[in-house]
Amino acid sequence: MFKRLTWMTMGTGFGFGLALWCRRAVRVRVERYRPAQLGRRIGVSVRGVGERLHAAADEGRRAMREREEQLRRRHAPSGAVRAHR
Repeated sequence: MFKRLTWMTMGTGFGFGLALWCRRAVRVRVERYRPAQLGRRIGVSVRGVGERLHAAADEGRRAMREREEQLRRRHAPSGAVRAHR
């Protein structure tokens, strides 16, 4: 009889603890995807993408200018290096 009481008590405690843990996990996920949180996260992501695109465009322009300058030096008549913008 004591074995049954022990296992029943342990099972009840485990079930209660698991129920509390599941409730907390669901609450955290619901909070994470609420409209206000989701909107903020999307805003941060969009800003990050915009900043990366801007940085990539700047890097591309810089590389383009460097390459143009290399080509102008390589193909310019001897002694005549033209300055272009």
